[in-house]
Amino acid sequence: MTMSEFAAHLSVVVMLLGTVIILVALVGLIRFPDLYCRAHALGKGLTLGLMVLLFGLWLDPGTEVSGLKIVAAIFFQFVTLPVAGHLLARIAYERNLARCAATASDTTRDRQA
Repeated sequence: MTMSEFAAHLSVVVMLLGTVIILVALVGLIRFPDLYCRAHALGKGLTLGLMVLLFGLWLDPGTEVSGLKIVAAIFFQFVTLPVAGHLLARIAYERNLARCAATASDTTRDRQA
């Protein structure tokens, strides 16, 4: 097994790991009870999953030319995905969207009152 074959196999394994992480985040989207829990699952799961998936693409021996673009994509995904999830949860919080009974405690409004 040559070094490029090893790198190709490692790249596939890492990309599959990223895909599994994204699928687990999607299961969280389906199973969690309210928007706040779902936003948390998507924000964390998609950020980690896409970073691992793009890292696996970066390891692929056929993508040397686009290596810097992949690193930039990893950086921008790391910055923008959590912010988008936080913004969705904040908008839902400001509009008083319904929460499930298990997550209904609101310490922020209690402190402000």
